[in-house]
Amino acid sequence: MARPKGDPANVRGMTIGVRVTEAEYVTLREKAATMAMTPAQWLREAALSRRLPSPPVPAINVAEYGQLARLSANLNQLTRLAHEGRVTGVDEAVLQYLGEEVSRLRLALLGQRGEDA
Repeated sequence: MARPKGDPANVRGMTIGVRVTEAEYVTLREKAATMAMTPAQWLREAALSRRLPSPPVPAINVAEYGQLARLSANLNQLTRLAHEGRVTGVDEAVLQYLGEEVSRLRLALLGQRGEDA
């Protein structure tokens, strides 16, 4: 009796060729062996389960990030003064919203997402 066919979506039919030095190959084989895997299995698991470093942040984003930092500091000062009653006629909910938006924009400039994004 033949073995039943698996889900076609899970069939690994694509190949990626990677050239390594002899020393790198030995290291990969050793790491794979400690996990009872083949080098190909180990590479697949390592590549698909790890988070890559963030890409570099463009210089313009770094400059804008600094400007938003100053705006954020000003908003924090205004919010503190409003809480102390030294500034009137300021909607604290609006200040909070603006502060959250500035934080979201700062993260976006760095290529990161906020908790709710």
